[in-house]
Amino acid sequence: MPKSRILWSAFAVALIMAAAGLVIGCSIQFPGVPARQGHAQIEGLPPEFQRLAEVWEVLQKEHYGREQLDAEKVSDGAIRGMMLALDDRYASFLDAKQYSVESQDLRGFFEGIGAQVVMEEGLVTILAPLPNTPAAKAGLEPGDAILAINGESTAGLTLLEAVNRIRGPKGTTVTLSVLHRGSLEPATVTITRAVIELSSVELKMLDGGIGRLKISEFNSNTNDELKDALAQFRQAQGRALVIDLRNNPGGLLNSVVDVASQFLKDGLVLYEMDAVGNRTDWKVRGGGQAQDVPLVVLINEYSASAAEVLSGALLDRQRATLVGATSYGKGSVNTLRQLNDGSAIYFTIARWFTPNGNLIEGKGITPNVPVESSRRDQPDAQMAKALEILNQQLAAGNP
Repeated sequence: MPKSRILWSAFAVALIMAAAGLVIGCSIQFPGVPARQGHAQIEGLPPEFQRLAEVWEVLQKEHYGREQLDAEKVSDGAIRGMMLALDDRYASFLDAKQYSVESQDLRGFFEGIGAQVVMEEGLVTILAPLPNTPAAKAGLEPGDAILAINGESTAGLTLLEAVNRIRGPKGTTVTLSVLHRGSLEPATVTITRAVIELSSVELKMLDGGIGRLKISEFNSNTNDELKDALAQFRQAQGRALVIDLRNNPGGLLNSVVDVASQFLKDGLVLYEMDAVGNRTDWKVRGGGQAQDVPLVVLINEYSASAAEVLSGALLDRQRATLVGATSYGKGSVNTLRQLNDGSAIYFTIARWFTPNGNLIEGKGITPNVPVESSRRDQPDAQMAKALEILNQQLAAGNP
């Protein structure tokens, strides 16, 4: 772990100790504040943080329910407040139990309902239900807002707190109050949790040798699944591909760089800039299996994060035509940093840029052929346009 990140973890732990009164017999010393005899000094904290220790001291002495004060709960609340006060819509705090649950998907599966969520204007909002999951079968759709979980309001929760309340052991149920997009009244939906396998690539061959390659997210298995799909595409004598990234919420950076490398010969996939201006370039890794296959990429307003990295790279490198609607605009690098007591904080450490230097965060990727999303009961206009473009290219012999 880089030294600066170790210092940040120590800083957060110091705040936990101060807010919870765990620095027994001492207080925090801040620059410009005289040290009192017998009190320890923690270097580098701003004077404003003195208030945390002061508030705890006052509560212990004067709060009517001081005998029932729970230092851990007060500490957790202080850290949640810090995360919510940041200008960072992804910042969250997880206690030790929540962190353990959040780490499940690193193993390639998790137990829950199978929906990716984001925070939109203070509301926990469905970004994408994963295919063939309890969330999808229950009718959850992109843009739906979750107002309550098991009867408790989501107001004031951080994003990861909401996620961890929705997740749970397979076979158990969770009841959600859901405001469907376009509805005026919330609906109550009870969903039985299941083991969610993180399968992410699906190939379907269409007429004329065109394949529809649906990538639903970018996890540790995605590139291997893609290689298998491209092998099937070659066996079927495929001639062109529609890469469907609609409702793809993103995933792992290494995964999307590997996927982009299947379609690009060399050069830059993206670069990132950290908080102090350091730039990191992510380059094509070579050996791609579909570097010359004609491509059209489909995106919509719920294509996010790694999906925007891939579509932005293929657009900037003039490797594909993009069809659809401007994407979500999630181009920040987030880290989940475990603290010494097993809890964790989640926050933004850098931002992503396309090869041509376009910021993704808050901007999104704009397709060069805009086509509005169709309603579920209408023909898929975006797919129809993608097929029209590829058929014209194939007829002209010009990929």
